[in-house]
Amino acid sequence: MMTSTTTLAIGTGAGSLAVTAVSALFMGALGTYTFLHHRQVFAWMRKVRGEDQAGAEFDRPAEWLDDLYKAQCRLAQKPCRAVDFEDIAQISNMIKGIADHMETVRPELAKVVERVDEYIDTALPEPGPAMKVPLPDHRAQLARAMRQEAARHELARAVIAAQQKIKTRRHT
Repeated sequence: MMTSTTTLAIGTGAGSLAVTAVSALFMGALGTYTFLHHRQVFAWMRKVRGEDQAGAEFDRPAEWLDDLYKAQCRLAQKPCRAVDFEDIAQISNMIKGIADHMETVRPELAKVVERVDEYIDTALPEPGPAMKVPLPDHRAQLARAMRQEAARHELARAVIAAQQKIKTRRHT
């Protein structure tokens, strides 16, 4: 009688079993690494999205501060009357309306609004019907114009400080 040895099933040899076990361990390690990597990526994406959303709340005030800075620069070294301050007053009202809702930069925005009010208060009086201005009135207007320029300079400093604070808060 002839006896032959046959394997019970194809692939049940010791070598193929070891290859299967090693590949299963490798795939498990690769899956674990992929899972941990994706978790880190998603955490980073949540952080970036949160920073973007936090930075978005500063967009309007930053834009208004830019507009305010440009408007006050247009009036530099120019004696101004009340009508010249219309743009500045409008921007100040917008900043005043949002300042209460911006906890992190509220003091800086309040300082800007305060400086705008001081600047607007220095408006020169409207000219009267007289062609010539008496010397004492001329000197008074000159002194008021110098106070106006000093107030404009203080406003510019307050705007720049608020812009820097917003820039700092955006990146934290």
